[in-house]
Amino acid sequence: MADSANAPKPSSSVKLVLLGEAAVGKSSLVLRFVNNDFQENKEPTIGAAFLTQKCNLPSRTIKFEIWDTAGQERFASLAPMYYRNAQAALVVYDLTKPTSLIKAKHWVAELQRQASPGIVIALVGNKLDLTNDSESGQGDAEGAEGEESGDARKVSTDEAKSYAEEENLLFFETSAKTGHNVSEVFTAIANAIPETSLKSTRGPGVSNAVGRGGDEQRVNLNGPREAAKEGCAC
Repeated sequence: MADSANAPKPSSSVKLVLLGEAAVGKSSLVLRFVNNDFQENKEPTIGAAFLTQKCNLPSRTIKFEIWDTAGQERFASLAPMYYRNAQAALVVYDLTKPTSLIKAKHWVAELQRQASPGIVIALVGNKLDLTNDSESGQGDAEGAEGEESGDARKVSTDEAKSYAEEENLLFFETSAKTGHNVSEVFTAIANAIPETSLKSTRGPGVSNAVGRGGDEQRVNLNGPREAAKEGCAC
């Protein structure tokens, strides 16, 4: 296998869904990953949005088909439509809002109960830029009590991390605003998808896929899935 470095890498599509309370930064994380961009006052997602982006691994290229779902409660009943047959999920909470972690735990439980058995789930605490950990980018294990110093963190790294370990989830703290840890989340998910659940899709130029700046396709999803596919790069 080591001698095949120059051969075109196999390419696989992975369906990934984002779930979490409204305003935790799901769309901002996707925008940072797909376009390396951040918009300060992003409009709430209606229904869901569909985007794609490639992630280059040493042995293969993963093409993420990303379903970014709306966080408002009125759209919650649509979620199963988007996580059905998903191979991966990002469950996002806001480090400054403990209730968003409670909601994230509900989503994790629902995915474990109803999504595909082998689904890879990442628990992501977003808005690290609002905490005192933003300089180093490292979550402080004691990080729940920083109000005197202007730290907006309300969910400690330890609490979320130990929950993630109990439930066998990947765990990251990110900032969509600064980009900290965003591509790392998607790379970790790509690496965690079992080979057996990857369907290879061959296409020219697959080995030239780059980690950013690619295929953004926003769709207001009440239309057929095929409509979202036009413009895909592979």
